[in-house]
Amino acid sequence: MSRAPLLILRPEPGASMTAKRAFDQGWRPIVSPIFRIEPIAWGSPPATDYDALFVTSANAVRQAGKAVTPYAVIPAYAVGDATARALKAAGFTDIRTGRGDAAMMLEAAAENGVARALHLAGEDYRDVGHDAIAIDRRIVYRSAAIDRFGEKALAALREGGGAVLLHSGRAAEHFGRLCDEAKIARRHVRIAALAPAVLAAAGTGWRAEIAADKPDDAALLAAAARLCQ
Repeated sequence: MSRAPLLILRPEPGASMTAKRAFDQGWRPIVSPIFRIEPIAWGSPPATDYDALFVTSANAVRQAGKAVTPYAVIPAYAVGDATARALKAAGFTDIRTGRGDAAMMLEAAAENGVARALHLAGEDYRDVGHDAIAIDRRIVYRSAAIDRFGEKALAALREGGGAVLLHSGRAAEHFGRLCDEAKIARRHVRIAALAPAVLAAAGTGWRAEIAADKPDDAALLAAAARLCQ
């Protein structure tokens, strides 16, 4: 690959991590987040009230701040590898890592006997539950939309070539709106999405589109590479 442009829209710090991986694979990454992560004040109940901590986003760990530390005494269930790494960095040692699906994570927790859990989440969390588990959900961050593309992103979209990475359904919807508002012709833009549902949220009319085989960065970058062959 001869340094094809790859537009990365996810918020920091995830955007820079994706950009490094993309650069190492031969892309020319252009980081231009269309959301900004902001913490939300939350009450931290006693860890003794729960059998486990559920975390479905690495941002939840980062934005919860020092108040997350007392929960390191109970098992923590992470939806995927990135969330598990954030938990480890925060001092957690008993981490049960899933494969990127919240429903499967809850099923595993139920099989392990978890009956009461604290879920740290963002405002736009996916509402997944389990009949055997009482979940106390606390919102610890929000993703605030940015209402325009950065100059480098806008130039790359107008030039065409390369691809755009979409990491969430909300990002896919917002990206589509921003393209329409900026009069970017969808027929000139290739998009690679983290999952089929994310791809569907982007709408129609794109030059080419693809969903990753599984919901992680490595699979998403592999899908983008196939898209641009």
